[in-house]
Amino acid sequence: MTIAASDSNTKSSDLLTLACWMAGDFSNQKQSFANPQLFAHIHIFFRPLPFEFFSGVGFYSEQAYDHDLWTPYRQGVHRLVDLGDRIYIENYSLKDPILYAGAGRELDILKTITPQSIERRYNCSMVFIRESEMFRGSVEPGNQCLIPRNGRQTYLVSEVEITEHTWISLDKGMDIETHEQIWGSTAGPLQFEKRESFADELNAVTALC
Repeated sequence: MTIAASDSNTKSSDLLTLACWMAGDFSNQKQSFANPQLFAHIHIFFRPLPFEFFSGVGFYSEQAYDHDLWTPYRQGVHRLVDLGDRIYIENYSLKDPILYAGAGRELDILKTITPQSIERRYNCSMVFIRESEMFRGSVEPGNQCLIPRNGRQTYLVSEVEITEHTWISLDKGMDIETHEQIWGSTAGPLQFEKRESFADELNAVTALC
């Protein structure tokens, strides 16, 4: 089916809006302080990569505990792809992630990441659909994003809601045989608020936001 120009422009605009909303430093400080026994204080950084990295919109991300920002427990690289009725985010791992720890906060480190330093995480892409003033995302279907944990093979279940100022996420690892939850939050989703926007860095290379 041919997409009319106005529809195509709307969908492209959705990708750009999602990119601008993703670009930032997010913290669940309020949630953590209100329920410290259930939620650690965590930062998520989504830092725009140069446009030429993917010839499109890409991000480096890291998640770290507030008390140990230089030792992120999760790092990744992400490429946004417009599929018309949805936005597909390819996920990549870093071959030697410790080399890039802190790149979410230090642009000098970010600049050392190259396409040769990443590898695709197949079956682990996220699919986002816009719902009014929110994007709702989940792992691509199939239960094939496999993560070994605690001696068991698990598949990732990830649900994310993004607005201009908030990021709500719930990640769980489920046993591939029993579908029992093996890891992840049992107290509900993590609720982040944007502390700083990096959308101007998207502007600098793509004039998106």
